[in-house]
Amino acid sequence: MRANNRPMGTPAEPTFTRSALAPGLLGAIALLGGLALLDSDGFIVIRFVVSILALILCVFVIQAKAWWWLLALVPIAVLWNPIVVIELHGQGWVSAQFIASLVFIIVGVRTKVPVRRI
Repeated sequence: MRANNRPMGTPAEPTFTRSALAPGLLGAIALLGGLALLDSDGFIVIRFVVSILALILCVFVIQAKAWWWLLALVPIAVLWNPIVVIELHGQGWVSAQFIASLVFIIVGVRTKVPVRRI
């Protein structure tokens, strides 16, 4: 036995997970794929997906105690909200799609959620 009570060759237990990575990447893919649907009725599906994934990322960010990411994620959840639609058009909306996808990727990669020990 070693000083840390682990036999040699035994991997250390992780102290965090990257739980936000999958929703972050899925959200970025949905946003970039949604560029093709911007002016169609099918964009409502993109709104649902992006809004829900932004809220899921908010939960992981709160668990990771990385509160500053809420400043970017909450507006994304509101702007892509499918219930109370905020109509945006033109290049600004296209730029918002790219910026939001970048935010999703960065939050997904940077957020480290601590592992809870039972």
